Amino acid sequence: MRILSHEIPSAVGQSVTVAGWVHRRRRLAAVSFLILRDRSGLTQIVVKESPEQLDELTEETVVQVTGTVAANPQAPGGAELVDPVIEPLTEPAATPPIELWRPAVGAGLPVVLDNAPVALRHPVIRAGAEIAAAAMYGFRSALGGQGFTEIQTPKIVGTATESGANVFALDYFGGPAYLAQSPQFYKQTMVGVFERVFEVGPVFRAEPHDTVRHLAEYVSLDAEFGFITDHRDVLAMLRTAIAGMLEAVGTRAGGALERLGVALPEIPVDVPVLHFTEALKIAGANPDEPDLAPADERAIGAWALAEHGSDFVAVEGYPMAKRPFYTHPQPSDPQWSNSFDLLFRGVELVTGGQRLHRYSDYAAALTARGESPDAPAYTSYLQAFKHGMPPHGGFAIGLERFVSRLTGAENIREVTLFPRDLHRLTP
Repeated sequence: MRILSHEIPSAVGQSVTVAGWVHRRRRLAAVSFLILRDRSGLTQIVVKESPEQLDELTEETVVQVTGTVAANPQAPGGAELVDPVIEPLTEPAATPPIELWRPAVGAGLPVVLDNAPVALRHPVIRAGAEIAAAAMYGFRSALGGQGFTEIQTPKIVGTATESGANVFALDYFGGPAYLAQSPQFYKQTMVGVFERVFEVGPVFRAEPHDTVRHLAEYVSLDAEFGFITDHRDVLAMLRTAIAGMLEAVGTRAGGALERLGVALPEIPVDVPVLHFTEALKIAGANPDEPDLAPADERAIGAWALAEHGSDFVAVEGYPMAKRPFYTHPQPSDPQWSNSFDLLFRGVELVTGGQRLHRYSDYAAALTARGESPDAPAYTSYLQAFKHGMPPHGGFAIGLERFVSRLTGAENIREVTLFPRDLHRLTP
């Protein structure tokens, strides 16, 4: 029976079988070594008999090896295989486009992305995906523990009305359709069914951004829940979700963090909160600005770290003019919204807030922007509100952005398996 590399140290003295990829070969005068890589790590295999067999086992050839486990403090994990019987499971592999055995990645990002099917095998390059997987696990566990139901909503939709973002149009059996910008309308509707819902899935934004922080397709971690008082309840739930994500990354992706040299931050029990007007003052921005620029976000992130020791800070009360029509206004002053952005290390990570929940408020909001609540684009969506919806709110976390901020990646594409942007549709 096959065992994994991380199990080798606990099997000293036993005959075991491992299988994986030839990570590295080293031919010395008296002894040779084969380093095997599997999903859990590396195994060192000592080859004394017939070392010439290693000449045929090029890097990335898939092999199965049976041998005896011997203790060796200098080997990975403190143990190695001796007296091996090596069986190739494939023909000799072609030379990889990058040297996967080197501890550091020697290739530039374009080379890595162009050769992603092989480059992602590098333990450092794949670390971002390991962290993302752990974060999704933590998100699901945290919200599942709060009574949320996971849902999956359509990604092909008939209208493009959720926000000002551009959409990807497609032909749907001869008629127009679009890739979904978010599950916003659907997740609100499902609050009327389950009260608390979340979704992990792709969203699509046809925005012509060509920056290190934007993608045309990314994974969104969405949540929506009912019977709230205001957006502060949403922020508290968001804090629970992120705490769960960070905990899961620490417990399930510790090896990936170690490979990247990353220390996990903590999210405070009470996340610092600024009103939008205060945030503009801290950033030294024009008080009439309707939104925060990237430089403003960096300044606010630096303030939160210096004043509160926090990598996280929330900015609430964005102008209603900059928020979607379904956003609930601030009751004391309706020019501001009961919404927020959560900044993580000086970059916007999450947008969330309280939504309108009365049908009459939706009718007024749509009429004010020159649209009719009876338009086909809104018929199904507003049906839920005609039949009673509780005060509710929610948020959405960009998974790739979370991982990039956590790892300190300079470009979000470094932690995206197969990024889609203005210039890339393959591999």
